[in-house]
Amino acid sequence: MDNLRLPAWLSNLGGKGGQVAAPVIIVLLLAMMVLPLPAFALDVFFSFNIALSIIVLLTALYTVKPLDFLAFPTILLVSTMLRLSLNVASTRVVLTEGHNGGAAAGKVIEAFGHFLIGGNYAVGIVVFVILTIINFTVVTKGAGRIAEVGARFALDAMPGKQMAIDADLNAGLIGEDEARRRRAEVGQEAEFYGAMDGASKYVRGDAVAGIIITVINIVGGLLVGMLQHELGFAAALETYTLLAIGDGLVAQIPSLIISTAAGIVVSRVSSDQDIGGQLVHQLFAKPQVLYITAAIIGAMGVIPGMPNLVFLLLAACLAGIAYAVDRRRAAAPEKDAPPAPPAAPEQEEASWQDVLPVDTLGLEVGYRLIPLVDKTQGGELLKRIKGIRKKFAQEVGFLAPPVHIRDNLELKPSSYRITLKGVEVGAGEAFNGQFLAINPGMASGTLPGAPTTDPAFGLPATWIDANLREEAQNMGFTVVDAGTVVATHLNHLITSHASELLGRAEVQALLDHLVKDSPKLVEDLVPKLVSLSTLQKVLQNLLVEGVHIRDMRSVVETLSEHAVHGQDPNELTAQVRIALGRAIVQQLFPGANELSVMTLDNRLERLLMQALGAGGDGAGIEPGLADTIASQAGAAAALQEQMGLTPVLLVPGPLRPLLSRFLRRALPQLKVLSHAEIPETKTIRVTSLVGAG
Repeated sequence: MDNLRLPAWLSNLGGKGGQVAAPVIIVLLLAMMVLPLPAFALDVFFSFNIALSIIVLLTALYTVKPLDFLAFPTILLVSTMLRLSLNVASTRVVLTEGHNGGAAAGKVIEAFGHFLIGGNYAVGIVVFVILTIINFTVVTKGAGRIAEVGARFALDAMPGKQMAIDADLNAGLIGEDEARRRRAEVGQEAEFYGAMDGASKYVRGDAVAGIIITVINIVGGLLVGMLQHELGFAAALETYTLLAIGDGLVAQIPSLIISTAAGIVVSRVSSDQDIGGQLVHQLFAKPQVLYITAAIIGAMGVIPGMPNLVFLLLAACLAGIAYAVDRRRAAAPEKDAPPAPPAAPEQEEASWQDVLPVDTLGLEVGYRLIPLVDKTQGGELLKRIKGIRKKFAQEVGFLAPPVHIRDNLELKPSSYRITLKGVEVGAGEAFNGQFLAINPGMASGTLPGAPTTDPAFGLPATWIDANLREEAQNMGFTVVDAGTVVATHLNHLITSHASELLGRAEVQALLDHLVKDSPKLVEDLVPKLVSLSTLQKVLQNLLVEGVHIRDMRSVVETLSEHAVHGQDPNELTAQVRIALGRAIVQQLFPGANELSVMTLDNRLERLLMQALGAGGDGAGIEPGLADTIASQAGAAAALQEQMGLTPVLLVPGPLRPLLSRFLRRALPQLKVLSHAEIPETKTIRVTSLVGAG
């Protein structure tokens, strides 16, 4: 539908013409209720109302998802007001000109009246009431209920869907524009179902009004015909019943059509097919069902007294369709079969070609995960890995090595493993075609499926079928597909092992990139003041503690200033951290002027300073004191996280390297800063003291 080109005059209705069209339509609707209309004008408007209802129904049938028809609630309201305006205008004509005959209110009303009544007024009235009741109690009420429930579920699912969008954005799978579009779509979905719930009330009211208006036309017509125009009771009943039923029918049929369209729009499940495609592909997809149905209908066709020809003909048609579907399935290739192992090549003499280099980063997958990394099968994982490397380079400051992907038949079919320099650093399972529902801590209820843990962050999770995705999001779970699970795990491991990925080749590439803008600055540092290996060690020290190295100019300038006083990488790292203090604080406390941190108790601080002086590197810390520091720091960090704060321990400069190395293994989420790294523009608020107890 998006590729169709509309005529220029029709496209302009959405521009300046559209601003005038809405007020004009409202004025016309109000004018039709007040001003008398000739019979020919009523014919035109009634015909337009029928055509409009058919257009709306066909548009609903060919709509792929409800949000493609966002204007439907407004169209529903306008069409309802149009029918009511026509009812008022036709009532005026029926009561004033009805004594002149059935054509007094227009040919359309007369034709519909003759068509439905067919010479029997009682049958005509009963059929009209039945049509109205069907519209009111079945179609409209059901569509309104679905819209009401859909609006409630859409609102309940908004937090889970927003978290899923944020997870994809943080993993580098989508950009800011795509995330903004998805958030807007989530909001539009809730607004759409809410508007449909309200608009359905207008249609229900229209059905009630149609019955009341028809009764008024019959009773009022009898009174006007007999008292004002001196018609006999039989003549007045014939004339005004014909006009009243025709008037009601010509309004209720479009109302029933549009109500059906509303039910189709709100009851469909989003997919990449329209209603027709879903019916054909799902209703006639199983040949076993068609064979059994054909057998049952055929058996009924041989019972004496039944319409044998009709039943047997229908059974033959169903059996033919089942046979065609069965043949097409048998001709289709088997998609889930594992790839056949390649033929063993003839053994050759060993050579240096058999010595393969070790990949810095590797991803090995089982055969069921091959579609995720195969472009010909629609795999998106390669594209996501490219996005991960690009986001890593933009945030951390250097380009990570390429990820070499290969299949490994020794792994379980749905398993994968991630290697760093040939050594496994992470592994997990991802089931292609299913979704991982992750409990971020606020999800309610349980889901049917295989319980597991998120391989990246260790959160409790469950592998669920695709049809449970919406339900899981409504319950507060973060739902991701198999490709996203692997990509997120890979992104987490690349970030946590950034220091090991920074080799000499990457450091040299950083210098080559910097020399384009500041050639003199690089020439004065490497190799005149520090060697390439010393610079690599300093950068690795920063990456080990999660400090980004995007600001290479500040790193090089700081090293040029302090390298003349010593070549110790740890001392140089401390000076570089001070120079990058503003960036470090911004990374940990984005946009905050007040920093909520933990500090050491004064007595503990003095003890550690004495131990540092005695042992040089902190080797003099007693085991009991070390256990106390670790346990109290862990408790304080947990308290910080419960308050939604980043766990940061602020210590004197000489103690920072000691405590950072000591606490890094037990508390990787805890960051240790020195007083010299805090910018003067920031204020500090101490939330807890470590060692106070």
